Amino acid sequence: MMALTGRGDEVDPMDGNTTKPGSQTGTMTLTDNSTGKSIDLPVIGGSVGPKVIDVRSLYAKTGYFTYDPGFMATAACRSSITYIDGDEGVLMYRGYPIQELAEKSDFLEVAYLLLNGELPNVEQKDQFVHDITHHTMVHEQITTFFRGFRRDAHPMAVLCGVVGALSAFYHDSTDINDPYQRMVASHRLIAKLPTIGAMAYKYAHGQPFIYPKNSLGYAENFLHMTFAVPCEEYNVSPTLARAMDRIFILHADHEQNASTATVRNAGSSGANPFACIAAGIASLWGPAHGGANEAVLKMLAKIGDKSGIKDFISQVKDKHNHEILFGFGHRVYKNYDPRAHVLRDSCHDVLAELGIKDDPLLDLAMELEKIALNDDYFITRKLYPNVDFYSGIILKAMGFPTSMFTVLFAVARTVGWIAQWTEMIEDPDSKIMRPRQLFTGSDERHYVPMQERR
Repeated sequence: MMALTGRGDEVDPMDGNTTKPGSQTGTMTLTDNSTGKSIDLPVIGGSVGPKVIDVRSLYAKTGYFTYDPGFMATAACRSSITYIDGDEGVLMYRGYPIQELAEKSDFLEVAYLLLNGELPNVEQKDQFVHDITHHTMVHEQITTFFRGFRRDAHPMAVLCGVVGALSAFYHDSTDINDPYQRMVASHRLIAKLPTIGAMAYKYAHGQPFIYPKNSLGYAENFLHMTFAVPCEEYNVSPTLARAMDRIFILHADHEQNASTATVRNAGSSGANPFACIAAGIASLWGPAHGGANEAVLKMLAKIGDKSGIKDFISQVKDKHNHEILFGFGHRVYKNYDPRAHVLRDSCHDVLAELGIKDDPLLDLAMELEKIALNDDYFITRKLYPNVDFYSGIILKAMGFPTSMFTVLFAVARTVGWIAQWTEMIEDPDSKIMRPRQLFTGSDERHYVPMQERR
């Protein structure tokens, strides 16, 4: 048996000391009770949040690995981008609360913040918007690349394939050791994802691709490319553009989630940025990650109306039933997801703009939320609404099919992936990711000729 105890020289990084974030604040002593042998492991403090025990030398000193399926208690990297306090329902980008950014900022300003660590001044913002805007077009041969997909291909399959192929079109921004090429690749990805996402929508609907317009903002341009047709003028509603922009902000980054970890994992091998983002898109496609808002709508449709809520809730509580309350609960948040508050308000703005006064889907969602928040079963399990609960309703009202929901997620999250990828590339402690395992298979055995086997 191993015992882990704190040493008296350990310092609490939250007690007002001046220890630099990311540096050692003390030690923890690990003792093997079977042998009496002890080792000291460094304790590293962050700027806020839990301290971490540095176990990098554990195997060399003891012959032991740690076992942590799903990385429930393991910090795989150090990062200064996004901070989450799940117990308190806090989400901050570079120290700024998500509610403030969603209310006062716009997506490209938030993108600059995530990439550079600080909010831009006027000149920096204008230059960044210019750079992104003038990278929104894609190589013309990419339009023919789409013809290789079936018309009924899922837009995420198309997005994953096309983004992965970008390295075949933009050879001049694949050298990860060149800071300038990394910057160009970052700008290209942030700029071109909305274009490619809109093209995936158009391809599935048999409509011609709409080129980006430099006179439009980021979210506005995306809506125009998605819903405009050449035969008539399409004017983007400022209310809908703002709602889309806000959705992008709320989904821009979320710490070390599955898709971000995938991007970092792929990037640790030295893969080019286009391949890394394609890997992130593939991970995001999973229903337990980016596909949750689509699952919420399917769940609401299955419930039907308010009269079906009671029976549905009882099925969720039944341990012998496999019914899931999608849109509630989160791997990290054990409180109300702060992004859900913002989207709940946006729901009403969007529905009012579209003239949808009485939306049965929204009414059903709000009644379901009310019942769940006052039910001891969900309260004790800390199952609160998350961002997916309302985003699907908004996107459906705006005219997006459910198959496009995760595409929109990918468009927004690309900036977070890029910021995390860049941080990893520039981190001198970064190494190729190579998790270890707890082996439970057969010990050494020897080949037996077939005629001798029983």
